[in-house]
Formats: sequence, structure tokens, C-alpha cells
Amino acid sequence: MRKNIFTPFLAFLISIASCSFISNDFDSNDKDELIIQLITYVLDEAHYLDVEIDDNFSEKVYNTFLENLDPYKRYFISSDINEFSKYKYEIDDYFKSPNSDFFELVYNRYSKRVSESKLIYEEILSSPFDFSKDEIFNLDTDKITYVENKIQLSERWRKILKIYLIENFHDEIEDDKTKYNDDNSFKIRSHDVIQKTLRKDLLQTMDDSYRFLQEELQRQDWFSVYINSFVSQYDPNTSYLDPETRERFDVDMSGNYAGIGARLQKKIDKVEITEVISGGPAWRENNLEKGDIILKVRQENQEEPVSILGMRLSEAVKLIKGEKGTKVYLTIKKVNGNISEISVKRDIVILEETYIKSSIVKKNNDNYGIINIPKFYIDFDNQDNRDAAKDLKIEVNRLKSEGVSGLVIDLRNNGGGSLKTVVDMAGLFIKSGPVVQVKYSDKEKQILSDKDRSILWEGPLVILVNEGSASASEILAAAMQDYKRAIIIGGNQTWGKGTVQNIFPLNRMVRGNTNGDLGALRYTTQKYYRINGGSVQLEGVKSDINVPYRYKYLDFGERDSKNPLQWDEIDKADYILWESNFNFDIAIQKSNERMSNNEYLRLVDDNAMWIKNIRDNKLVNLNYQVYKNELEENSKKSEKFNVLDEYSSNYKFKSLQYEIDLINNDSVLGIKRRRWHKSLNKDIYIDEALNVLSDLKSSLSME
Repeated sequence: MRKNIFTPFLAFLISIASCSFISNDFDSNDKDELIIQLITYVLDEAHYLDVEIDDNFSEKVYNTFLENLDPYKRYFISSDINEFSKYKYEIDDYFKSPNSDFFELVYNRYSKRVSESKLIYEEILSSPFDFSKDEIFNLDTDKITYVENKIQLSERWRKILKIYLIENFHDEIEDDKTKYNDDNSFKIRSHDVIQKTLRKDLLQTMDDSYRFLQEELQRQDWFSVYINSFVSQYDPNTSYLDPETRERFDVDMSGNYAGIGARLQKKIDKVEITEVISGGPAWRENNLEKGDIILKVRQENQEEPVSILGMRLSEAVKLIKGEKGTKVYLTIKKVNGNISEISVKRDIVILEETYIKSSIVKKNNDNYGIINIPKFYIDFDNQDNRDAAKDLKIEVNRLKSEGVSGLVIDLRNNGGGSLKTVVDMAGLFIKSGPVVQVKYSDKEKQILSDKDRSILWEGPLVILVNEGSASASEILAAAMQDYKRAIIIGGNQTWGKGTVQNIFPLNRMVRGNTNGDLGALRYTTQKYYRINGGSVQLEGVKSDINVPYRYKYLDFGERDSKNPLQWDEIDKADYILWESNFNFDIAIQKSNERMSNNEYLRLVDDNAMWIKNIRDNKLVNLNYQVYKNELEENSKKSEKFNVLDEYSSNYKFKSLQYEIDLINNDSVLGIKRRRWHKSLNKDIYIDEALNVLSDLKSSLSME
């Protein structure tokens, strides 16, 4: 049983800062074993669940690790598995008394098998494939078994490579036909020539993949896979974040970082600039462009630059990033071949796609506002920086100043973020009161409330969700639904993540650490509940208006993941329903009537079922003629769905005045906004949300 000495998490933090185990118990000289010690301790003392680490648990870790390394079983053979299997029921012991023997064995064997794979795929791709041969490959990884020997392994590789080839083979044949129809002088290539070209291209792709596995991914990356095979048995949202992953997580949450403002990609042994981020330092200084190759990096206090040719991308990025205000000198090879050294003054780079944006549209002589919230971002290290709640407040005020009559908040595909942020957001639309309830497994519930009685927006409100709306998105949607403050439009349900995670840096637990950055543990500490007492765990938020989506029938959400926490409920909080003259019932009824008579939406539902049937078919026929016939049959069946891409609401969406001024000085931002406005015009769910807002406004005038 769990020791009941660290009850609130605050006590746990205090104990870390004061108890003797910091310097005595966690003092392994082996970094891997130290990480295992720390993680198992934190999970045992602070995870929401009291998990029994036994032989059954060990077996799950064993299977998960091997599945993550080799899902299609194209590296390991049965003799490897037989050797590994002696550890199947011992991994639990290795985590209780840290030992990395199992990992070392598997990692070294995996590295060996990956090295051997190069010879296998090179030999296979040196000869033509027989596309007339009748054979099938099953892509269902649960149905694939390990082969007995290397001859069988080569055969598996052949089939997997044939899948890649046959798909492109068909495309190239059809492309040649199209070119010939457009220009009769075009010479159609023979099937042999096409296949030869494709095998050459595939060989290059495989070499790139091999190089990535051998050079880019290091031992620490695979160790992270191993650790996560362990911690994921607690629940799907518990994970180990190695230092690089933790850094990416922080950037993702805050939406900004200090650097030059460029996206980089590894191209064989070179680092290429794939995008210059609008508004960033490189964009302002206008001395870098897409396609430039970075050859060397020099810091402002260095005389000699460091070559990054062949360097791991993450290591190269570390050299290029740096503190705000410092300079970095880059040796650049331009697209035209010219080589020169340029300097860029590092600054905070804003990832605009992370942040809230809004638009205005006119319907029936009324203006309505569309607010897109990609995520609930916040900078935990600097509370003065941007966060989603503050930005939402600003955006609502801007829309109010331009005279909007209703708001649509788009939370589709918003995976969540800060709990504090969502509470602050909800407070913009209600007088005051509880927003969400949170509870440790063995403690009384806590109620997080909006205590500010002021209301920023009292008008009609619609919230858009889908199966990709999770966590904090679900909290906001659920709260607005429980208060009867907004109408929720979406699919069957949202993601269904009703848990709260903490991020704990492992270095905090070790005094005088000499092993460098140990990473962090993201682990589940609480469940959260709606103010009506129900959990969104697994069940998600049910929409007031259920609209078909193209991916309606696919497996989505927490319910389809491994080891999810179960649904339950607690007592409801004390809250008062929103007092409004808007008639929600009439608006919902009218919307349902529109959808029931909407041929487009019926077609969306048909398309969703068709997509599910396609996805469920894991069998790939490797006979080209059969493969072609199946493609043509599916293509013929899908023709009726082409009209879905032609939908247009004919509304004109526009930027707010402040943004128009920005666009005048930023052509890239202008392009991004025009693309967004075009997508809004083709979005039937936005269209229906506007209809609902109009109905709500009409219901008010009828009172």
C-alpha cells in the first residue's frame, strides 16, 4: 500500500527540498539507474493510482517496449525474442532495484539488427519486383508474428518495400497518362523504367531513414522509449520527458522561444532552412530564406565557427538558439551556391499558429465574431508573457468594439493546456462561480472558481468542439454547457481526458547532481469533474447539437488508448444557471431541423462510414492488377464525396482593423489570414454556428 505521508502535492515538494533521501538514496553514478530510481519513487508517492508493480505489470512493459521498437517485426527474429523473454517477468524487479540489463540487451540487439537491415533492403531494391505475383500483406501489427530466420526476415522486408513501391507505381503510371493526354508528344515510360526509377528513389528514402536511426537517434532516445513503456502502464497521459522533449513541451505550451526564428530540417548530412518565421529575428533582418543551408555556427564570443555538417539536428539547434539579445553567426550556403557568414540577433520568437486569432463575418446585417483557440497556452516561467486567457479577453474586447452581435469560440482540435487559464477564460462569460472540480484519489475535492463578478461578454455564445478537443477544452465546454451559458456544437463527444498532470523536473530531487539534465516526469495527480459532478473521462462532452464529421466512426479519444483511468462521478458543485432571455431549446430545435434536411451533412456521414471501412481494411494486395482494380473501385465509390470539397457558405470573413494594419506590413501574415478565411468559408460547421447565433438573437427579439 502507498505510504500516506505526502498528501497534498505541496507537502511532496517540501519534502523534496528538506529530507535526507535527496542526497543519500538517489546517488547512483549510473544515469539510467538514477532516472529509474527517481521516476519509480515519484510515481509511487504521487501518482493518482496506486499501481501494483508485479509480474503482470512487467509483462505489459515488456510487450509495449518491443512493440514500440519494432511494430512490423522487421528487425527482431524469434531467437531474439526467446533470448529477451527471460526478462519478461523480471522488469518489475529491475525498476524496484534499478537495473538496465534488459534495456541494454534489447538496445544492443536492436542496433545490430538495424545495421543488418541496410544490407537487406539494398539487396531487395537492386532487383525488380514481380507485380504479377498474388500475395497479400496484413498491416494489422497485432496479427504479425516474428519470423524464424533471416531468410524469412528478408521476405518480410520485401513485402513491406513492395507496399511502398506499388502505391507510387500506380501514381506514376496514371501521371504519365495524364501528361500524354495533355501533350501527345510526351513519351510514356515503360513499367520497367518506372519501377527502376521508383526503386532508386525508395533506396534513397531508406538510406535517409537508416541514417536517422543510426545517427540522429542516440542511446538516450531509445532509453526514453523504454522508460515510457514503463510509465505508460499507469495511464496514457503519464510520460517521461527527456531534456529535449521537455524543451519542446515548454515551447509548445508557451508558444515562444529565444532564437533566430527559423524552422530547420536535416537533409542527409546538412541542415536546411525550411521556413523563416514571420515576425522573427531572421525575418526582420531579411538575410535568410527558405532553402539556405547552414554550414557552420559561431557564437559572438568565439573566433572559430563550429561545423554542423553531419551533426545531429537537435545538437545543431542548441548551437543556434540562445539568450535574447545575443548574436549568432551562421555560415550560409545560398541556393545559388554562394557562401557567406551572416549574423542574427536572437530574440523571442512568437509562434503565431499557437495563439488566438479572430475574424468578423456579416450575416443578416449583423456582425459576428469567430475566435479560434488552438490551445490553452501559458508561459509557466514568466507570468507576464502571453497566455490564452489574457489574449481571449483582448480579442473579445476588440470584437465588441467592432459591434459584433454574437461569438463563436472554436475549440476543435484544441488539445488543452493550463487549468488556471481555462478557469480565467470561463470567468469572462459568467458572473462568478465554480468552473471545475478537481480531486486527488484520497482527498476531498477542490473547487476552482471564477471570483470576478464582472462579465466581459453577455451576448449569444456558441462553442465548436470535435473529437480532438481535449482536457482544458473539455472543461470550458462542459462549464459553459452546465451553466446553460453556451450551445455546444460538435460530434458524438470530445476526446474524454478527465485527468490533471503535473510536470516534475527530476533534477530537483538530487543534490550535487553530476549526471546533467535528467529530464522531467509528466504524471497524473488528479481527476477533474464537471460542476454537475460528472467526469469527462472517457465519455467526453456530449454536444447540444450533434453534427456529423468525416472521422466520426474512427477510433478517437482517451477511450481508445491503453490503460485509461475509468469514469466516475462526485457530488455536484453549488452553482446558479445563467439567467438569459435566449431560447436555447428553440435554437437547438431549428438546428436539428436544418441538419436533418441537409443533404451535404448526410453525405458527410456516409463519407465518415466509408472512411472507416477503408481504414479497417488492413489487407494490402501486392498483385498490381488486383491492387489497381481495388483502387479504381474505391475511387468510383468515392466520387460522390467530391462535392464535399466544393462547399462554400459565401460569407466574407475579414480581419479586425488592428490586424489589417499589421498585414499591411507583413505579407506572410496576410497570406496566412487569407488561407484561414478561405477555410472558414468552406466550413459548414462555422456556417451552422452562425445560424445558431442568428436564431439565438432572433429568440431574444421575440421575447
